[in-house]
Amino acid sequence: MSDFVRVAVLEEVPPGTLLGVEVGEERICLANVEGEVYALADNCTHQEFPLSAGILEEDQLECGWHGARFDVTDGRALCLPAMRPVKTYEVRLDDGAVWVAVSGAAAGAAPGAPSAP
Repeated sequence: MSDFVRVAVLEEVPPGTLLGVEVGEERICLANVEGEVYALADNCTHQEFPLSAGILEEDQLECGWHGARFDVTDGRALCLPAMRPVKTYEVRLDDGAVWVAVSGAAAGAAPGAPSAP
């Protein structure tokens, strides 16, 4: 079961930017594409590197280490060296806050996390 956890305020991830956040043990990369926020695992599937340190171009995220590209809307790997997709998370925006659906264990590990809207 997934629970929504508040991970950021929208001002922290303006259009065209990336933001790395942590929920319990999970590292998540937020990507704002023209006001629509997407959430992906903050780890390149090619090699261990945070995607939040990469470059966002429209709806594609390029890993800053070896140039692997991912579609932020669904996590698909778009070019080598990555061959596997990255995990994606459901996102809700409510009253200027960014909420991400995470597994119950991770949601429970976020101390003081407010309940979902």
